[in-house]
Amino acid sequence: MTEQPSALNAQLDRQKATDMPDLLIELFSEEIPARMQGKAAEDLKKLVTNGLVEAGLTYASAGAFSTPRRLALSVEGLLAESPAVKEERKGPKVGAPEQAMAGFLRSTGLTEDQLEARDDKKGQVWFAVIDKPGRPAAEIVAEVLEHAVRNFPWPKSMRWGTGALRWVRPLHSILCILSDEAGAEVVDLNIDGIASGNTTQGHRFMAPDAFSVTSFEDYAVKLKRAKVVLDASERADHIWADATNQAFAQGMEVVEDRGLLAEVAGLVEWPVVLMGKIEEQFLDLPPEVLKTSMKEHQKFFSVRNPKTGRIEQYVTVANIETADQGATILAGNGRVLSARLADGAFFWENDLRIAKGDKMQPWIDALENVTFHNKLGSQKERIERIAALAREIAPAVGADPDLAEQAARVAKADLSSEMVYEFPELQGLMGRYYADAAGMPAEVGAACEEHYSPLGPSDDVPTAPVSVTVALADKIDLLTGFWAIDEKPTGSKDPFALRRAALGVIRLLLENDVEIGLKTLWKPSVVMLISQLKLSGDTSISEDLLSFFHDRLKVFLKDKGIRHDIIDACIAMEGSDDLNLLVKRAEALSEALKTDDGENLIQGFKRANNILSKEEEKDGVSYELDPDPKFAEGDEEKALFKALDTADGVIKPAMGQGDFATAMAAMAQLRGPIDAFFEATQVNDDNPIVRRNRLCLLHRIRVICGGVADLTKVDG
Repeated sequence: MTEQPSALNAQLDRQKATDMPDLLIELFSEEIPARMQGKAAEDLKKLVTNGLVEAGLTYASAGAFSTPRRLALSVEGLLAESPAVKEERKGPKVGAPEQAMAGFLRSTGLTEDQLEARDDKKGQVWFAVIDKPGRPAAEIVAEVLEHAVRNFPWPKSMRWGTGALRWVRPLHSILCILSDEAGAEVVDLNIDGIASGNTTQGHRFMAPDAFSVTSFEDYAVKLKRAKVVLDASERADHIWADATNQAFAQGMEVVEDRGLLAEVAGLVEWPVVLMGKIEEQFLDLPPEVLKTSMKEHQKFFSVRNPKTGRIEQYVTVANIETADQGATILAGNGRVLSARLADGAFFWENDLRIAKGDKMQPWIDALENVTFHNKLGSQKERIERIAALAREIAPAVGADPDLAEQAARVAKADLSSEMVYEFPELQGLMGRYYADAAGMPAEVGAACEEHYSPLGPSDDVPTAPVSVTVALADKIDLLTGFWAIDEKPTGSKDPFALRRAALGVIRLLLENDVEIGLKTLWKPSVVMLISQLKLSGDTSISEDLLSFFHDRLKVFLKDKGIRHDIIDACIAMEGSDDLNLLVKRAEALSEALKTDDGENLIQGFKRANNILSKEEEKDGVSYELDPDPKFAEGDEEKALFKALDTADGVIKPAMGQGDFATAMAAMAQLRGPIDAFFEATQVNDDNPIVRRNRLCLLHRIRVICGGVADLTKVDG
């Protein structure tokens, strides 16, 4: 992790660069949950700065900060007061009913003799001219801050004592000052008995006394003296640097975990990094078990021995300096950690006995009593479907059907294990350990671990054929099952993560270059669902599910720079359920349309298609006969005949071989001959034979270009 420039230092530099009044706010409370701090700081910044601007107070810059016990906001370069404003409001007509006039006067705060009668299109109308004088910054800040505090968007909040104010934890004090070269002024406000002031407190234990501040710079300096690091990024950088230095000194390395680092930085105001050792008896536990147990229960970083790959030590972050340099803290943490790891060792040993002795069968049987969904049966029934589907689709992926079925049958067995019950995030991974312990083929263990992947757009995609097969079968069963019972995603709601599953199928097929139609892929699954679960109603799900996949594919390809209209042009072609071929076609069309010839060809094609469609509708016939070159009159018309023959000779075999790039390039070469034909030739010739032949020629343009993609759907 590289150290970033401190947001606090940047804020101090900006403050020094201006002589305009500055605002400092601190909301001091009991401990704010670490997961809420970053957003809360940004929410405070947004609420206050938006409120100031709406009231006419502009500013130069603003910075938000958080620690476990405080939210702070620094706003630099405020106007000393809001500018005076003259506002005009149009009112009712002169002579309007008294009720209308009374309402208008109330809204403006004026009397009737203060209004102006002005000529309007429909007669005279009353206008109110309202002069709003400027207001001091302190008055506006007080109003804005009170509104922000009373309407703060905490995910959870509480009331305490007899007050009505809600805050995430009891709010103790409000620091709110405006400062300039003349000094600092306390902004006067009182929220549920909490009066604003210019004082705050330092570290709860090491510097609990209150102290006053006169500016943001003074505040930041005094806080650090009082053992509080205000900037969360500075705390995180300190923790990481100290942890990695201590580990390096002992020939070790800290396992990187950015999420844990951010969380721990939100647990301490004065980070003190300590490194301890894991007892020898626990070192043979799987490293993931050690890492997960320490992270989830203790918020410890794992420290790895690069020579052995084992997790042998840990880093904890205390919130206090001690006379014994943390020895007492480490001793206490070590006792708690040993108790936790003893539980983990117990689970591990019990699970290994079942894996080695019974090949995980008791776990699989236990899943018969675990409901997957009340309409889709138990987890064991689902495993049966996945195993059967894996055997069916294995050949298309290049996997051994027997291995694929075996892997699918045990892939979810670890859901019944004690270790996964304790740490659900280890599902799949523990399955690999147990499959290996049971002496199963390595491909089976790998599939146990990898079949949930990919879980997100940046997650790694399995590449081993057996793993790919089981991952596809798992996701296809999920999707066809919920489509069969009509439990589809709606709007932003997707409780069963079906969009993620579809994206997973898309990435598995594309990144492993698997050429198979989706309808072929999920047909066995649909048949099994109908038979096994005796589903009633409409089970013709293929077209609707395919449309869902196409929508997911559009989102996926948009991030890769391929336009929706290009994808639609390819989806309209036969075989669009083979996503691999569909994407190759879309990529080739996208590249072709980036060239001048390709881009301009669309115009020529659409001109040909529009003329042809109009004449076919008018004449009530289709001009599908082959055009005869003997009726071609001009050089441009003859050249177009030859160009179409050449293009057809390239495009057809290229499309048959899936060589879309060659086909698209050949199609783009038609741009010149088509343009020249239209510039020199009148399609609707007076001679009916020539006219019919030329319309048939346009039909041939439509057919040849339409064999590559439906260009009518391409914009332009």
